[in-house]
Amino acid sequence: MVLPEGKKVYFASDFHLGIPNHAASLVREKRICQWLDEIKHDAAHIFLVGDLFDSWLEFKHVVPKGFVRFLGKLAELRDSGIRIEVFTGNHDLWMRGYFEEELNIPVHHEEIRRTINGKQFLIAHGDGLGPGDQGYKFLKSILRNPICQWLFRRIHPDTGLALASFFSRLGAKHEGQLEEAFKGAENEFLVQYCLGVLEKEQIDCFIFGHRHLAIEYPLPNNSLYVNLGDWINFNSYGIFDGQHLKLQYYQQ
Repeated sequence: MVLPEGKKVYFASDFHLGIPNHAASLVREKRICQWLDEIKHDAAHIFLVGDLFDSWLEFKHVVPKGFVRFLGKLAELRDSGIRIEVFTGNHDLWMRGYFEEELNIPVHHEEIRRTINGKQFLIAHGDGLGPGDQGYKFLKSILRNPICQWLFRRIHPDTGLALASFFSRLGAKHEGQLEEAFKGAENEFLVQYCLGVLEKEQIDCFIFGHRHLAIEYPLPNNSLYVNLGDWINFNSYGIFDGQHLKLQYYQQ
């Protein structure tokens, strides 16, 4: 990908639309839509890096109610020619065609690599990467199993969505509490993942969500690890102008 003159690439993640309640989520949704509206004049590409919704399950003929402003804004931007790519996170991993069919937006379930203006990017939500957290990795393998998904979809959507919403709310950080501070490179699983990748290939920019901290951390070989933070506490996003990648914070 080569950016046209004056155009930029934007990255954001962890909107967690739906929590802690409808009223608060609606305020956040409107803020996100306002941000998307403000960046459309110079956005060549937008990557939305997972956990856009606090819970999202697609049945054959049913998707969760709500979020029409956000979905409508994505449709508007995509129809205008702006390229948008979406990632599943640990809260909305059961996307199965709605975004592709209705919005013409590809959905990624794994990390991807992109070359933008000659720089190598690795982009992923970040859940299940790096060392540790074997319990979640096992659970994720079950949740992503096609047979388990088929069985779960035999449940009435009202029941299935209620169960998904209940379990998604068990994490305190998704209710607005700040995640613990950066633990140091040796204790940050995504930093350790980046270091492992760099032993095999050169990546200039690693971009993740999931951690709920807005982080820019330099790595060996002039590489950079960026965590996008969230829109519960930070309203943070990444912007690449063709040469430099940096975090910014949306101010209404």
